[in-house]
Amino acid sequence: MSKHYPRIRIRVECGALMIREALSINFYMRQSHAAVAPAVLRSLETYVRALGGGPELLCGYWHETGAWLELDEARWEQTRRALLNKHSALIELWDAAGAEKQYRFVYEGRPIDAPLPWENEANMVCAVSFWLPTEFLEEHGPGRVRELALELASPLPFCSGHAGLAFNCEMDVVGTPREVHKLCFRYPGMDIPDPSLHSFDIGTRLRGPAWLTFLGQPVLGELGGTAGLRSQLNSPGTTVQEMEGERAVITLGRWPEAGDTEQGDTLPAYRELARVLEPWLYQEQPRQGVPVEETVRRWERRFLD
Repeated sequence: MSKHYPRIRIRVECGALMIREALSINFYMRQSHAAVAPAVLRSLETYVRALGGGPELLCGYWHETGAWLELDEARWEQTRRALLNKHSALIELWDAAGAEKQYRFVYEGRPIDAPLPWENEANMVCAVSFWLPTEFLEEHGPGRVRELALELASPLPFCSGHAGLAFNCEMDVVGTPREVHKLCFRYPGMDIPDPSLHSFDIGTRLRGPAWLTFLGQPVLGELGGTAGLRSQLNSPGTTVQEMEGERAVITLGRWPEAGDTEQGDTLPAYRELARVLEPWLYQEQPRQGVPVEETVRRWERRFLD
């Protein structure tokens, strides 16, 4: 167990891993898939190189038929072509660890300029996520993880993004939400990710705060740019770095932190950033008449209440 985060390994009765601690790097782009796909492909290539195992480390993918298939060189080429499809793309790649999915790439590319009639055109985005195990962090150090997140962000025309600790799990698997909700309030620095869900309605709002919080337009401009943002953040270890293209990244300390409310560690730097960003923070919306659970609302405001 690291002093910065807990070691989480929750298994089902058959021994398969249900939940583990991990790192996720996420970006949301309020542009249509056709416009962002080449940039996403560049980031994917950067990610694959960073893994050190070559393309073979990501060796499985989700096929449009619903099957999980082995990702050989021919299917890698199919994946590249699918990503560059002019209309839309839904791509998930994962590593040789099988069900654990320690390394994973997920991309939801949506035709924002020609949405389906039942989708929310005003707030749809293209969303991309890159996953790393905490073993990568321990081996390479937080500086390398931050550097990689910036490399992945560089070509992407993001409105927002975030990187840090997260629960690596499938929230649509029976029993998983219950187990995550037992832990998420104790460890507020760990994200509960669902890029598929958020890509429908996050728009230019923000999820976070996180160890790394990426800001693009329009929010960064509404905050007064990097200078205006810096003037509102005073916690030791918090930095604001300007990025090319009127973008910025906020870093909350050298390491990503889970916090531990049972030990009195409520992550004050995260709470300070949450208060600054509160007017722009994302809240999950009711779907098909189903109200949002109170647990979800509490978790969204975990740094504010």
